Amino acid sequence: MLPVLVQTHQLQLTHATSRYLGHEPATDPVPERAPATVRRVIIGAAARGPGSATARDRAAMIGAVDTDIPLEPILELVGVFVGAMSGALAAVRKQFDVFGIIVLAWAAGLGGGILRDVLIGAVPPVGISNWRFIATAVAGATVIYFFHPRLERARRFIVVLDAGALALFSVVGTIKGLEYETTLTAAVVVGVMTGVGGGVLRDLLSGEVPVVLHHRQLYAIPALLGSTATAVLWWQGAVTPATSVTVVAAVFALRVLSLRFQLKAPGPWRGTVR
Repeated sequence: MLPVLVQTHQLQLTHATSRYLGHEPATDPVPERAPATVRRVIIGAAARGPGSATARDRAAMIGAVDTDIPLEPILELVGVFVGAMSGALAAVRKQFDVFGIIVLAWAAGLGGGILRDVLIGAVPPVGISNWRFIATAVAGATVIYFFHPRLERARRFIVVLDAGALALFSVVGTIKGLEYETTLTAAVVVGVMTGVGGGVLRDLLSGEVPVVLHHRQLYAIPALLGSTATAVLWWQGAVTPATSVTVVAAVFALRVLSLRFQLKAPGPWRGTVR
């Protein structure tokens, strides 16, 4: 009886080792919410047959899994930093303490991204799980904490920072939604919510009416146009670092120009005036 048990155990161990080394196709399903890059590599390797996963495939899977930011890491990190600075500066204007400054910076810099990740199923959200994002938000708060005497009177500076965060987050939010295989419409909605989410959370926590809801400012409209342009570029296979930066610059310019020339969104229709 004992030799039989030993032989059975050895066969099971050999089977598991062969599967691990790629000599036998795994039966585990492809994760439904995995990024599109990972799913394409896994499905392609499975289609080629057992043991056919190349080093290139493995490198692609590792690179896609380890990269939390969909296209350009620098874009989203800059967006987090800029958004965090706008939140920290708003906290300074409200005379918040150091903890309140950090919290408002975190909310403004990462609030939209957290909402985006929850909506597309990318959990846990990078805003609470990726130390690079959290450290970037804290860095933005630290800059404002020490240099606010020169900036706290500059309300225009907050608006410019917020415009930059709006543009950056609208683009990267749309791309991440598309990488998680949402529809084009869903990706546009996710992009807009990523763009405006941090600013809305910042205004609510600081006791202000969210800028997207009052004064008929062109705030959500530039984000909508930027997200739509990004989705169309993705559909055409034309999303590159150059085109992404171009869309970011266009959204930022539209937002700043609307403030400079006081362009307003249409108000309620008042009917025919006699």
